[in-house]
Amino acid sequence: MSHPSTIGEMQVRYGPRYRWLLLASVMIGTMATIMSSTIVNVAIPDMSQHFELGQDRAQWVTSGFMVAMASSMLTTPWLLMRYGYRRTYVGSMVLLLVGGISGGFSNSFALMLAARVAEGLAAGVVQPIPAIIIMRAFEPHEQGSASGLFGMGVVLAPAIGPSIGGVLVDWFGWRSIFFMVVPFCLSALWLAYRYVPTTAPGGVAANRGGAILDWRGMLLVCSGILCLLNGMVTLRNGSLGLAALLLGAAILALVSFVHWQRRMAGSGRHPLMNLALFGYRQFAMGTIVSFIYGTALFGSTYLLPVYMQRGLDLSASFVGSILFPAGLVLAVTIAMVGRLANRQPTRRLVSIGLALLTLSFLLMSTVELGTTTWALVAWAILGRIGLGFILPSLNIGSLRSLERDLLSQGSSTINFIRMLGGAIGVSLCGIVLEWRLAAHGDSLTSAASSPARLDAFNESFMMLAALCALALLAAWQLREAPELVR
Repeated sequence: MSHPSTIGEMQVRYGPRYRWLLLASVMIGTMATIMSSTIVNVAIPDMSQHFELGQDRAQWVTSGFMVAMASSMLTTPWLLMRYGYRRTYVGSMVLLLVGGISGGFSNSFALMLAARVAEGLAAGVVQPIPAIIIMRAFEPHEQGSASGLFGMGVVLAPAIGPSIGGVLVDWFGWRSIFFMVVPFCLSALWLAYRYVPTTAPGGVAANRGGAILDWRGMLLVCSGILCLLNGMVTLRNGSLGLAALLLGAAILALVSFVHWQRRMAGSGRHPLMNLALFGYRQFAMGTIVSFIYGTALFGSTYLLPVYMQRGLDLSASFVGSILFPAGLVLAVTIAMVGRLANRQPTRRLVSIGLALLTLSFLLMSTVELGTTTWALVAWAILGRIGLGFILPSLNIGSLRSLERDLLSQGSSTINFIRMLGGAIGVSLCGIVLEWRLAAHGDSLTSAASSPARLDAFNESFMMLAALCALALLAAWQLREAPELVR
């Protein structure tokens, strides 16, 4: 008998446990994409020295990945509709695998950056898929638990990754961290052919002859993000005229994108982003929180390893060992909060998480050269507990208000907005850090750290704390209908 390939056939073969097998399968691939997005931060100082990069070019190692990931997220609904779950997922894993291998063997900054962009494109397509599966395959009273278990598994990648990555960087150099995604990609490919269906969302057959991709919308998104980030970097370098031109172009691209999406929807075609989503208040408020939260989260993910290595003079492997306990606590917290998400209002859980994250950044801004390692571990753990309250509840709470035929668009849109915030956050942290370093008369090119350098880092953490506090105000507006809270 041939191996089952549709959702119906797999449900018959595997029974009620099939939805968990499917979720576990896409979890492996998501772990690979998240690892590729975070683990490279441990190696940024070594990569900067190898390629002789300044801070503005070094941040593109992370920003390039984020831009590619944010842009490709909006293509996920179209890819799933046209090619189905399996082809979309397998294609993304192959691209991620190629990007990891190419990055490991790159002999120039341009090639390494191209590999990061390829990894980002793959990660962007994959990351909205788990939320779509959770919302479609699980009952409402199971969605929080499914999201919690999925999140617990996924965060093990960034929890374990920096620790292993730090050791690899110290022992084998920065190239070794690119190869860490290889075993995950190979495992994900094997599981995909076993458990991921060939059908599109809703159990319907993929339509290869369906609507074409909104390439004009995609071009506007990519050009807008690139102009925005380059404008922010140019602004820091003091070229006010060019910065104003680039930021103006970014605003023009945004206005043009919104106009084009309305025109596409009005003519009955398939826009890249369905603007009708923002007519659902719960979803609209969730996107605001996701944007601000993404800015603080990914900005800190970039800033923390650089801070500990260049500000506190710690080795890459030691930085990994500091972040490891926090990652394990995050995994446990997500599993526990996932169960609470079935019964507690989204705004309560998200608000608690943002409050803890704000406090973590404030405490991190008090660190001095003589501060004990245990204090660093404690502040990192506090922040990860905050993340554990936010991650399993924000997406689920935002998507619950949508009609089922809007779930794919909703998942890709809210992930896109979070990643857009993340891309801005990475650039913003780089800008603020350079600005404060210059104000204190220091530079990361100096070999040794100093109290002045720590002051610059601490002021950057205070900026992140302020962003989280702003997101806290928006999170309190996440009001669900009573029947959705179980």
